[in-house]
Amino acid sequence: MRELRIRLLAGVFVVAGVLSWAGARLWNSLGTLPSVPLAAPIVLALIAVVLLATALSLRARLRAQRERRPEAKGVDPLMAARAVVFGQASALVAALVAGMYGGTGVVLLESLDIPARRDQAIYAGFSVLAGIGVIAAGIFLERVCRLPEDDDHDKGATSTA
Repeated sequence: MRELRIRLLAGVFVVAGVLSWAGARLWNSLGTLPSVPLAAPIVLALIAVVLLATALSLRARLRAQRERRPEAKGVDPLMAARAVVFGQASALVAALVAGMYGGTGVVLLESLDIPARRDQAIYAGFSVLAGIGVIAAGIFLERVCRLPEDDDHDKGATSTA
């Protein structure tokens, strides 16, 4: 399984942000810019919490397993792989969503004197922050589930390239 690259996530964020900014400006010129839902940052924050809790739980179980504690519960490799896929997918979607809300938020910054638009800009800003939290938690989960021999393989690949 390939590791997520920060460059890829940043690229998705920037491209989504630019396209969202352009679309929001066009839509705003028509006078009907859609609103940013209040639930957006809340849902993203909940996903970040679930990813972080999963990563911390797996890290504790893996540490106990490595230290050969008698009460240690093993980690099923398939469950760990599913957790990694969940973390990667969440990070990619969060980069896309955070970019979209970031682009929309930039357009909303132009009209902060209108209370409704100011609230929408705040929701968009919190959505971007929560999206970054999802990305960080997804990458942390991926790093927790990395196999020790993966570290040796990555070092060998980079030294030969």
